[in-house]
Amino acid sequence: MATIFDDILVRGVRAGQVPARTDEARDWFRNVARRTAKADVNPSNILRGYENKATRPLTGRMYHFFYDPKGKQTLPYYDRFPLIFMVGPASGGFYGMNLHYLPPTLRAKLMDTLYDVTTNKKYDETTRLRLSYNILSGAARFKYFKPTFKHYLASNVESRFIEINSTEWDIALMLPTQRFEKATAAKVYSDSRKMI
Repeated sequence: MATIFDDILVRGVRAGQVPARTDEARDWFRNVARRTAKADVNPSNILRGYENKATRPLTGRMYHFFYDPKGKQTLPYYDRFPLIFMVGPASGGFYGMNLHYLPPTLRAKLMDTLYDVTTNKKYDETTRLRLSYNILSGAARFKYFKPTFKHYLASNVESRFIEINSTEWDIALMLPTQRFEKATAAKVYSDSRKMI
């Protein structure tokens, strides 16, 4: 079954663009993803149509999953369908950078700096980010990461992890798959800007 990623990638190949390999290609894919996603993108369709189900998520890779936080009654808001880069293990679960907490323009800025810490420039199944909290917090160029850094409990993950291939990072980045509860995206983005 073809996914929204496949559709955008095919159009990119026809246009002579290769995702993530040049600034121009990244911009092209981000713009196409924005235009493609004018209608709301259904997360369930992404999970159903996507083949890359991961049993054990790895640091530096991008994932989508459904999540139901333990303290949701006291949280001001939360995202039911995070889009994260796995940062590492944490007590009872893991740390992840949920890119949904940034407005699309700041997601793109953060992603541009993250491309500097890839393990290689092949942009294939071997490509991942070299991430840790110390790297992110110690470098001024990663200033946008702060509102994205979250602690997730493994027991509250409600689906398989869907790994997003490195060639699809810029597409996933721009798709409106966030599912915020208890607040609008505008409120979340406003709070994130204040935190930065």
